[in-house]
Amino acid sequence: MRASERLIRYAKIHTTSDENNSEHTPSTRRQFELSRVLEAELKELGFQQVSVDEHAYVYGMLPASPGCEGRPTVALIAHLDTAPDYPGENVRPQLVPDYDGGEIPLGTSGRVLSPEMFPDLRNRIGHTLITTDGTTLLGADDKAGISEIITACEEILREALPHGGIAVCFTPDEEIGHGAELLKLDRLGADYGYTVDGSEIETVNCETFNAAAAELKFTGVSVHPGDAKNRMKNAARIAMEFDGLLPAAERPEHTEDHEGFFHLTEMQGSTEQAVLRYIIRDHDAARFDVRKAIMEQAAKHLNEKYGEGTVTLCLRDQYRNMEEQLREHPEAVERAEKAIRSVGLEPRRIPIRGGTDGAQLSFRGLPCPNLGTGGAAFHGPYEHISVEDMDTMTEILKKLLTED
Repeated sequence: MRASERLIRYAKIHTTSDENNSEHTPSTRRQFELSRVLEAELKELGFQQVSVDEHAYVYGMLPASPGCEGRPTVALIAHLDTAPDYPGENVRPQLVPDYDGGEIPLGTSGRVLSPEMFPDLRNRIGHTLITTDGTTLLGADDKAGISEIITACEEILREALPHGGIAVCFTPDEEIGHGAELLKLDRLGADYGYTVDGSEIETVNCETFNAAAAELKFTGVSVHPGDAKNRMKNAARIAMEFDGLLPAAERPEHTEDHEGFFHLTEMQGSTEQAVLRYIIRDHDAARFDVRKAIMEQAAKHLNEKYGEGTVTLCLRDQYRNMEEQLREHPEAVERAEKAIRSVGLEPRRIPIRGGTDGAQLSFRGLPCPNLGTGGAAFHGPYEHISVEDMDTMTEILKKLLTED
C-alpha cells in the first residue's frame, strides 16, 4: 500500500485534540480509535512489542536484521492528533490527478486552492495532489508522517533490506504541546530519533522555537452604565488595553525566519470577566525570557493602575529550542542529510517556526531532528500534499533506516 492510500484512510478518522482538556492525556478519547488501527497494522506487518498504552501512545519495534546488530537503533515518531484550530471531523479528501498548475476548487465550499496564495503548487505540476473539500483540514499534519513511516517499514520488510533496530512511536496531543511528555524512552531503546512532522521533504529541522502559553484573567466591576462613573471597571476593555501594551509589530503576521512573536489565540469577555490566551515564541532563549518579562510587566502595570487582582497571569513553558541539544549530536543530522541526497535532493537546514515532539525528546535525552512529510498549508482548509512527494519521503525513510 502506498503512503498516500494510508493517509486518505487515516484522514477520515477524527483525532482532533482539545487544549481546554489538556490536563488529561489524550485530551480527546477519539484519538484511541486511530491508535488501535495503527496497533493492528504494526502487528500485521510483523512488528514486535506492539502496544497501545493508557495514554494512546502506540509503540512497536523491529529488531536489527542478522548481521546489523551493531548498527544504531533509530526511532521514527509522528503524532496522531490534528490541530484544534480548524474542524477535523468528516474529512473528505479529494484527489487531483495530473495537476496542471491552475486553481483547484475545494469541493463545493467556494474556496479555491491557488498557486498565487500557495507558490509550492508550482513545483507540483504533473503530480497527483490530495486536498480537502474546503470544509475541514486534511490531517496530513501528521497523518502523512504516520503513513510514510509505516509504508517505509513495510517496504523494508517486503524487500528484506538489511537494517539496524527500528523503533516507532505514534503520539497523542502534539498539537497542544503534550505529545512527548509521557513517551517512554525506555520502550523505544533508540540511540537517536526523527519526528516526521514537517513540510518540504528535503528539509531537516534542527531548530524550534522556545515556547510558552499565557492565560490572563481580568476581573472587573459591573454596574449599570447609567450610574457607572467612578464605579465601573470594564474587564473587556482592560483586556484590550493589555493587548495594546504588547509590541504591535511582533505578531505572527509581521514576522518570519528567526523572528519571535506574541500571538493572541483566544479572547472572551464581558464587563465583569475577560480572558485572553496567548502563545509566546522565540528561537533565542534570552529574547524568549524578555518576552515573558514583557507579559509580566504589562500585568503588573494594569494591577497598579486598576487595583491588585484585576489581572491574573499564568505562564506555562511548553518546549525549548532543540538546537542546543542537537549541536552535540551531529551524526543524527548528517545521517538524515545523507538519506535525502540518496534520492537526488539537496538537503536544507531550516528553523521550524513552531515545535515538534522532537524538541521535548531532545531535552529528555533522545536527539531528534525533524523531517518533512511533503504537506503544506497545515491547520486549515487549504492543506494539501503530493502523492509523489509522499512516495519520495517514504524512500528517504527507507534509506535512513537501511544505510549504514
